[in-house]
Amino acid sequence: MITIHGARHERTKRGSCGRRCIAAAAGLVLLVGTGAAQQAAPTPPDDLHQQVKTQGERLDAMRSQIAMQMEQLEAMKRTLAAQEAQYRELRQAVGLDVLDKQRAGNIRAAGSSATALPMPAGDTLAASTAEDTQPVGQAPPRDSRPPEVAPIFDQPGVLTPRGKLIVEPSYQFGYSSADRVALVGYTIIPALLIGLVDVRQVKTTTQTGAVALRYGITNRLEAEVRIPYVHGHTDTISREIFTGTATDRVFGASGSGLGDVEATLRYQLNDGGADKPYYIAWLRAKSRTGRDPFEVTTDCVQRCVQNATGTGLPLELPTGSGFYSVQPGVTWLYPSDPVVFFGNVSYLHNFARNHVSRTLLLAGKEQLGKVQVGDVVDFSVGMGLALNEKASFSIGYDQSWVGVTKQNNRTVAGSAKTVLGTLLIGGSYRFNDKRTLNFTLGVGVTRDTPDATVTVRVPMMY
Repeated sequence: MITIHGARHERTKRGSCGRRCIAAAAGLVLLVGTGAAQQAAPTPPDDLHQQVKTQGERLDAMRSQIAMQMEQLEAMKRTLAAQEAQYRELRQAVGLDVLDKQRAGNIRAAGSSATALPMPAGDTLAASTAEDTQPVGQAPPRDSRPPEVAPIFDQPGVLTPRGKLIVEPSYQFGYSSADRVALVGYTIIPALLIGLVDVRQVKTTTQTGAVALRYGITNRLEAEVRIPYVHGHTDTISREIFTGTATDRVFGASGSGLGDVEATLRYQLNDGGADKPYYIAWLRAKSRTGRDPFEVTTDCVQRCVQNATGTGLPLELPTGSGFYSVQPGVTWLYPSDPVVFFGNVSYLHNFARNHVSRTLLLAGKEQLGKVQVGDVVDFSVGMGLALNEKASFSIGYDQSWVGVTKQNNRTVAGSAKTVLGTLLIGGSYRFNDKRTLNFTLGVGVTRDTPDATVTVRVPMMY
């Protein structure tokens, strides 16, 4: 009892100890009591007072340390609040809030919340999360148009956007050279010919300037009209048959004028994508607005000898085919990063003409009756590679099978099926979103194909 009263008196005297000091003193009393019971000897009051004083000093030191930590915590809170305010100002300055709202639909669809910069922890993150969970718009529609490649075929693969007009001026230069040897006579042995030899070399140059107008009716449907202007020149070098001349003669003919106007409709059948093909169906109709081969006069003065029939060479070259045609086809594109494969399959049908006649010099009109030129089956395949965001490169091959020509339902003498094969190399350079330069080089790989064809196109969008 004396020890307990002494502890209480010391607490009252110090006043600054508190409940923790009392608890410490009580524990110390119990410890002292236990030790006293074990040793059966009382603890001096001075030692007890010294222990209580030591415990109180330790408690004061702990309180001071806690107070300092609280001050540091408050300072950190103030710093965090200032940083959050600066962060909000920065986001507002660079427009990230608007950007996040525009992306909210895509972000929620992906099942996560993302912003351009990391969000701070605490109330700001909670507020941002709560804001993102509310609907703010819908995701923008996915672009379902096929990828652009350098065009090397006549039919483009990318349709015109809805309501847009593309004006595409173009220039094409073609050159071909062919040799012909005709033997008229009989042979005694394979090495000896009795008769005459007709040797001809034909060189043809064709230049075509055209303007194509393409309009996007919808994002999947477009219409095109192409108006060409054709200029051609042919030089025929030969030694006349049925004559004994040893001198080559040159017969030249040329012609220029409006060509055959064409109209085409194209429709995208499906939505492709990465490793998914795009299919575009198209239908082309060709008129016969150009001067056809039956309207020009066939020479029978310079090319006819005695009673022999003329060779049919015209005095002026035609600028059109002379037949109405329709051509359905399908264009396909298959993106496979980093290249795009593409191609065409088509069938060209030429409608027959009745009561056809041609004009022979000095002989007048010659009735030919019904004329049917052969149909054409065309197949092409190519590969395009984007070199950078402006330039692209394409390479491909085009092959056509041309049927025979018939007159009055009979095959014309000398007419045979023809295979035309062309190796195509092209490039494209985009100046801006509305101007592009396209270049194509075609090299003939079969005897009946033009030796070289160069095409330059500049599509312009309005």
